[in-house]
Amino acid sequence: MNQVIETMIKRRSIRKYKPDQVSEEELSAILDAGVYAPSGGNNQTSHMIVIQNKQILEEIKQLVKQEFSKMEIVPGMYKSIENSIRASQKGDYDFFYNAPTLIIIANQRGYGNAIADCACVLENMMIAASSLNVGSCWINQLRWLDENSVIRNKLYQLGLLETETVCGGLSLGYPNMLVAQPLKRTGNLITFVR
Repeated sequence: MNQVIETMIKRRSIRKYKPDQVSEEELSAILDAGVYAPSGGNNQTSHMIVIQNKQILEEIKQLVKQEFSKMEIVPGMYKSIENSIRASQKGDYDFFYNAPTLIIIANQRGYGNAIADCACVLENMMIAASSLNVGSCWINQLRWLDENSVIRNKLYQLGLLETETVCGGLSLGYPNMLVAQPLKRTGNLITFVR
């Protein structure tokens, strides 16, 4: 099998990390993969904010937990948001799994391809990380809290522009868990029209 396709198939979301920081060489390669992701009309407006400072990571973790714990669970709410609220209210919530690196992905407000472009950046980085035996996990919590003034103010301090919207995030680090084998896929319908 082609090595790139094999890496895509074997990539898994990692939710337990060693404390060791990702090497500069590996981080640079992962970020380059994100930079070279496709974008609508070659727009290239995705913004990657790379956070490795332990104190700042802890501050973000506490703010996210604080803001989710204030939220009310309503019927029909997306299950993962509900889980974030419940875990935050219990006080044991770590939305980026204590990874030593958190990358926040933002793009221009009002740009119709913002989420799609950032999704391409995230996927490229996850595949690159997997190829280097670096663990990663797509992180949505900061996107869910994008309109929260407390979170936005903190992110402004870290380089988010007022003209940007948070589209996602990525935890990065060396896995501290067994990486599971890919499960058989039973979804993702394919329809041929020939």
